Amino acid sequence: MNDAQLKLVKSPGPREGDTVRKPLGRYLVEKGRLSTEQLVRALDMQRDVPARLGDILRAEGWTRDADLASALAEQQGFARIDLAEHPPDPSLIGLRSPRFWMRHRALPWARLDDALVVVTADPDDAANVQAALGPGVHVLPVIGDAGQVMSHLARLLRPRLAAASLSRVAPDYSCRSWRAARALQRLPLALALTVLGIFLIFPYHVIAGLSLFAMLALAFIAALKTAGLASYLATPPARRHHLGSTDPPTASPMPSDPRYWPRFSVLVPLYREEAVAEHLIARLGLLSYPKALLQVLLVLEEHDTITRAALARTPLPPWMRVITVPAYGGLTTKPRAMNFALDFCDGDIIGVWDAEDAPAPDQLQQVARRFAYAPRNVACLQGVLDFYNPRNNWLARCFTVEYASWFRVILPGIARLGLVVPLGGTTLFVRRTALERVGAWDAHNVTEDADLGVRLARFGYVTEIMPTVTCEEANCRAWPWIKQRSRWLKGFMVTYLVHMRRPGRLWKDLGPLRFLSVQAFFMGTVSQFLLAPVLWSFWLLILGLPHPAEAVLPANSTPPLLALLLYAGMINIGTGLLATRGRGHRHLMAWVPSLVFYFPLGALASYKALWELATDPYFWDKTQHGLDTPRSG
Repeated sequence: MNDAQLKLVKSPGPREGDTVRKPLGRYLVEKGRLSTEQLVRALDMQRDVPARLGDILRAEGWTRDADLASALAEQQGFARIDLAEHPPDPSLIGLRSPRFWMRHRALPWARLDDALVVVTADPDDAANVQAALGPGVHVLPVIGDAGQVMSHLARLLRPRLAAASLSRVAPDYSCRSWRAARALQRLPLALALTVLGIFLIFPYHVIAGLSLFAMLALAFIAALKTAGLASYLATPPARRHHLGSTDPPTASPMPSDPRYWPRFSVLVPLYREEAVAEHLIARLGLLSYPKALLQVLLVLEEHDTITRAALARTPLPPWMRVITVPAYGGLTTKPRAMNFALDFCDGDIIGVWDAEDAPAPDQLQQVARRFAYAPRNVACLQGVLDFYNPRNNWLARCFTVEYASWFRVILPGIARLGLVVPLGGTTLFVRRTALERVGAWDAHNVTEDADLGVRLARFGYVTEIMPTVTCEEANCRAWPWIKQRSRWLKGFMVTYLVHMRRPGRLWKDLGPLRFLSVQAFFMGTVSQFLLAPVLWSFWLLILGLPHPAEAVLPANSTPPLLALLLYAGMINIGTGLLATRGRGHRHLMAWVPSLVFYFPLGALASYKALWELATDPYFWDKTQHGLDTPRSG
């Protein structure tokens, strides 16, 4: 450290005549950086919001980080460093792991004799940094601008954070740990060729085998839906009515004890979202949760200049910020981006919204209230997903019916039974401690949400379904729909293969019922689409026509197979009618029977998914948003 740096870090000490430190707000008012009216309003807010005055002032946009740092330095008697003029020594960042510095929001700046000068925006955390570094390191804290501290941390730690974003999940739970990618890519093709070869020799036996397997998979998924439906119907109507309602949300009371008001960090991954970026900022601006306890991170890919330019045209409130994810490892996926952004979060609860989402204004209050009173093993709350454009066309209507059936009836029933809940990719909120314990997201899995749901269950955590509703844009054009659904189905295949790598361990982690629920959802969902033509072929029997499998199947097997086929169809139609009986979806009831023409699109998507599993398992087929706007009437 040179003489100039030494002079900078010398503590100014208390000013002459100052026997008692004045409140922070008074320093800002005396310097003309804050009006008396703003201070009074902030102090009034602090009576109701468990947040520090500085956080309230920053969130409301009433003070700048630089002014706040100057006031804190003067109040606490610390030196203040302007990192724009005096950048840190880059060699010191390697003294501890990236997560250490990011967790403490502290920046090692220089060495002074036997002391390590650390810049922090929070003087109260200086003692924690000292304790974490251990007795062998003497910390000399100085105050810096919070924005500058985070900017330099991001710059210095960028390569290491990018590398870590690829491998947060332990190898045993990640698809990246497949021993040989080429072997994985050859497996589906080898199986298909094997089946084809056997078919050429024993055609009827292959058809019969595929028929039995298709029926077994159908029985699994039908059993899961039946269990979820029965659980839903067994729930008192007063407790399940809200899941079928689309009425405007009412304000949710916050817990009376401020200790239960968590700080939220919500990740909003964006990629080529020029069409929705501006509207997204406006929609999130309607949130009613205290902004001093809210951090929204807009997560962008480094090469996504389109979205960056769109956001540059839209002023961001102080509680929103952009996180740029550097290109690294040749992988561009939503989970990798969220893994990178996780270290920039300072919330107790980590949430996820999608670019096209329109969350209910009081959504975070509802989540905070449930977490306040939920058992500690309840690690995740999944909201209900709906669409704001169901009237656009037939595809949008069927998509809305499908979502209503799953998120308003089946999934709540599954959750109440304590089975594994495959999460949706948005409107999910996880305790940060649990999220970090299970390894956050698998950067290589294209359905990181469903995979996270399985891992949470394997670690002993519980997921509940919240009544809060988030509306998003229904994918209502055929090819974009197929592309989106193929990504989901490919991810289901990958997730199933990962967790069934050691079936005995999965059984031990989950127990028998939850193990079977995993089989039912993943194997059942994928198989009913892949083998849809086999299932459709059984309608020949209903029409009185011969079926190829009759030659080798037992004579009495046809009636139960047909009964299962009819029952599975009835479950889909019945659940759809039940899910759309509410006022907000009643106009969709007439369209429920047309689902029989909707699901065949999933078969096309499944073949695309199988091909990509064989050729490019980590490819993220982007869903384009902003293609359609809601229609009235």
